[in-house]
Parts: sequence; C-alpha cells; structure tokens
Amino acid sequence: MKNNNIYQSILNNANNGIKMFGVLIDPDKQNVAELIKTIKVCNESNVDYFFVGGSIITHGNMNKTIRLIKENSTNPIIIFPGNPDQISDYADAILFLSLISGRNPEFLIGHQVTAAPIIKKTNLEVIPTGYLLVDCGTTTTAIYVSDTNPIPHNNAEIAANTALAGEYLGLNLTYIDGGSGAKKCISTAMISKTKAAKNGPLIIGGGIRTPQAAEEIYKAGADIIIVGNGAEENRNLISDIAEMKQRLNSKNLSSFRMSS
Repeated sequence: MKNNNIYQSILNNANNGIKMFGVLIDPDKQNVAELIKTIKVCNESNVDYFFVGGSIITHGNMNKTIRLIKENSTNPIIIFPGNPDQISDYADAILFLSLISGRNPEFLIGHQVTAAPIIKKTNLEVIPTGYLLVDCGTTTTAIYVSDTNPIPHNNAEIAANTALAGEYLGLNLTYIDGGSGAKKCISTAMISKTKAAKNGPLIIGGGIRTPQAAEEIYKAGADIIIVGNGAEENRNLISDIAEMKQRLNSKNLSSFRMSS
C-alpha cells in the first residue's frame, strides 16, 4: 500500500483551518465529452480532489472513468465505493467506508471483508472512513440500496455521537452525506455539533447547489465539501464554490497570521 500521503494532507489542512473541495464523478452519469469538460473546469478552478463512485453502477466503467481523469488532471483521485466491485488500481486512494449510521451488517463490515483482500493487492492508499447517511428530504439511492434508516435531519446529537464512536473505533475520516439527489443540505447545527464532538477531518456532501450553501457548511465546521449532482446540473457551481473557498482560506490565513 502507499504511504498515507493523501490522508496526511487532508489532516494537515484541517488542522490548519484550510478548507478543501472535491467533485464526485459517478461513472454511470458521464460520457467522455462531458467528463472532459468537467475535468477542465475542475483543473481551472483548483479543485482539490476527484471522488469517483456511486451507489449502483450499471453501465459506467470505473477503470475507464478514472483513467480518463488521470490522463487529464494531476489532482488526486479517491474512490468513494458503493460496493466491493468499485475498486480500481488506477486511483490514488480509497475511502474504506463503514456505514456506521445504519445497522445493516453488510455495510458495517460484510462488504469490507470482501473488499479487503482485493484492495491489499493494489497500491491504493486506504483511508478508514465512518459514513453517515442523513434524511435530507428524499429516499436516496444510497439509503435504498443500503437498506438502512438515515439519521433524522434535525437530530444533530445522534450524528455527533455516531461520528465520535466511529473515531473511537479508529475511523480517520467522518463523511456525513445526504446522498445523491438530496433535497436539502446537512444542517449547520449537525455539522457544528459533530465537529465539536470529534477531532478528525469532517466531509460533508449531499444537496449542495449554491456557493452560499457551501460557505455556510464550511463555516459550520466542514473541512471538505463534496459536490456531485449539483456539478452535473451546473458546472459553474464548481468554479463558484472553488472561488468562495479560496476567499475563505485567504481570510482564515490572514486571521491566523494576525493572531500569531
């Protein structure tokens, strides 16, 4: 396996208050021409990471998608797997997800046991990640496929306690997600309470369709924001969020220098 270069960079950034931005690519929702356009916008906007994966991939191809990104960008590619079939040695890292918000053993440990020996044969950096699904106004594909009850949108305490338990179990990252097609974002109350409860980096995804919503999520405590559907519907969202993130990081850096 590779050294923990990507995780270490995420951790260092989070510890220094530097916000990060990733774009999620679902191989089922991309053709070559459209994907190249998206990659170009990501490169021009200084997006930090590409995440690749989906709850179900029926006609897309993980290897081809990741290779195309790799050929057209130097940004790290992190697999966000929906099942053990979504493993590719062409990527740089993989989120080794455990769906700790649910009680379905297949998504807590079953798929992980199947995937572990496959991943061991690759050069992927493995990043243990606690994954939490939240009810954001609709039954998303992730909720349906995992056959789990999402955390209620207004119950920040359950999310915070679940994330803390995951951290105590040794899961380096926490990813709170509304899922593909979420009608609303994760609440800022849930984000801030979870961030206060734990130490490791916090990823937030689902329902983010404006730079204003992204800014509120960053300010609430998110270290990384992931945009998928919103970017598919409107590529300008990528550059808008990236520009806002850069302003926020510049402001945070200035504040840090003044306090020093």
